[in-house]
Amino acid sequence: MSASYEQPVGLVGGDHVASFDSFTVKPVTPVLSAEISGIQLGDSLTELQVQDIHDALLNYQVIFFRDQNMTRDQQIILGRRFGSLHCHPAIPGPEGYPEILMLHSDEKRQNAASAWHSDVSCDDVPNLGSILYGVEIPESGGDTCFASMYAAYDALSGPMQEFLCGLTAVHESEHVFSKIDDTVAVYPTAEHPLIRTHPETGRQALFVNSVFTTGIKELDKQEAQAVLQFLFRHIETPEFHVRFQWQKNSVAFWDNRCTQHRAIADFFPQTRTMQRVTINGSKPFYRPRARP
Repeated sequence: MSASYEQPVGLVGGDHVASFDSFTVKPVTPVLSAEISGIQLGDSLTELQVQDIHDALLNYQVIFFRDQNMTRDQQIILGRRFGSLHCHPAIPGPEGYPEILMLHSDEKRQNAASAWHSDVSCDDVPNLGSILYGVEIPESGGDTCFASMYAAYDALSGPMQEFLCGLTAVHESEHVFSKIDDTVAVYPTAEHPLIRTHPETGRQALFVNSVFTTGIKELDKQEAQAVLQFLFRHIETPEFHVRFQWQKNSVAFWDNRCTQHRAIADFFPQTRTMQRVTINGSKPFYRPRARP
């Protein structure tokens, strides 16, 4: 497979360290992700710091922070600097904190999303992104992998890109959320462009995932499944990925509009506790690029 990636504006590869005005950024791979140092997310952030975090997210798609200390209230305040917060349709938050999603695994229960997915893409308006905080981390294992859907789109041939850009993906949730809570009143379903234009960068991204995407509106069932299975395997290409090794008090902030992620469920029976806030987004759309 021949891949030709568009590099985000300002992305610096290799060992070169890029500097923002309020912190330091070190890219992790040439395709996506960077580790940020010199900032405490639990502090009262300045407008410049918030803007720099926003810009780094757009550049690198997922950004990582080490040695952070945040209470639930501080994490909610942080999330709200980037938009209103989402409440999960099937997993209630801790008492008094409906915006907090706790993801806890131990020797009795494993709670790790171990398939590639874009968070709650079954919502009519999927979220912008999530801020995940490592509260208790296994001694080994429990990493999270992220994949660039810009890279996945760019690596497709021109004819395949043109074919997919006219299609609508069907996203459903009952087969997922009913296993978590079978008392959900309404299971979200939605239809989204199979190729999504990022509302801020203007770049095209593949927007189907193996957890929520069940069909393609314009194709019959067999055709849709053939196309989707090809795309699901395509997303698994290692060159699109980065793997984040968690430490206690680490943070990952990802752009849900152009990435997918999956947890590596290899840590049983160790304990892994993660705390997340999710930022509401905007309705997906596809906008063709202007021809030169």
